[in-house]
Amino acid sequence: MKGFAGFGRKQDLVLVIRDSDLVGAALREALDGASEEERAGLERAVALVGATADASEARLRADWVRTRLADVGFSGDIASVAAVKALRQAEPGLSLLAAVQLQKDAVTHQE
Repeated sequence: MKGFAGFGRKQDLVLVIRDSDLVGAALREALDGASEEERAGLERAVALVGATADASEARLRADWVRTRLADVGFSGDIASVAAVKALRQAEPGLSLLAAVQLQKDAVTHQE
């Protein structure tokens, strides 16, 4: 998930792009013609896509923040200033405002 508008400056906008409906349709189509040994895996994939499709945008942003922080090796408190700093290092195009807003989503939607 990433969408930054403009070039060469910090951005306050992060877009959530969903294509789970397309993925779900493709998986259901594959499931219709699946062999018995493929069925269990495809059924699990359909269930996972369905769960993601039902997630709120704030939840998806929170998951993205946790993933980006993990990618840069951050394992501290998500509510800390260090988390905002690590997020901005992971995504240099984020403005301070955007990073703080994303941090709030991550704090609100802890697993």
